[in-house]
Amino acid sequence: MKQVKSHFEEEAEIFDELIKTLIPYYEDMIESMILALPFHQKEKINVLDLGCGTGNISLKVKERFPNARITSVDMAKNMIKIAKQKLASYNDIEFIIADVRDLEFVDEFDAVVSSLALHHLHHPEKKPYYHRINRFLKKGGVFYNTDNILGSSPHLNQLYMDKWIEFLLKSHTHEEIDSVWIPKHREEDFPAPLMDHIHLLEEVGFKEVDVVWKSYMFGVYGGKK
Repeated sequence: MKQVKSHFEEEAEIFDELIKTLIPYYEDMIESMILALPFHQKEKINVLDLGCGTGNISLKVKERFPNARITSVDMAKNMIKIAKQKLASYNDIEFIIADVRDLEFVDEFDAVVSSLALHHLHHPEKKPYYHRINRFLKKGGVFYNTDNILGSSPHLNQLYMDKWIEFLLKSHTHEEIDSVWIPKHREEDFPAPLMDHIHLLEEVGFKEVDVVWKSYMFGVYGGKK
């Protein structure tokens, strides 16, 4: 995680443009997660944004739910700095610089959302972390995650990788992909099969678990406490 934190600190200034060249259908993916939140648009909800980055998710939450109070958490101080600038017009957002694994809340949130963060956890850490998220939520609260995922077979995983590289080539050279993005993916990302995530969420007590959106190696999924 130190390596992940380091490169997020370095990439903070260019993150918003860079992410669109690395993640296919990034905006559609985020929109699907926000639309999955089952609240009236004028409702006063308490939302936790884990791995908030430069504040894109928190901003989308505020645009759809203007009365939401948000706690935005990221371990990279440069990401938080940009998020604060982006969300400066709001006075009901709290920013916390912390590793998401160190947080402790109990029954405080109507919704927990996360985007492209939890795949940095090793597989044995995922179930305990889902337990923790469950504790963060009020009864009836929801958790939705947008993330890098694996398929359920070697064939699908190769297909996912081929489609990702096909997308990267729209903005990056073969040399850059081979020397930068593929090594970073192999060293820093620990995705799990989507079905594993579904089963883990059910095992820790989430109900109505579903896949909201999926395109090859990226998906949006979650459930209700």
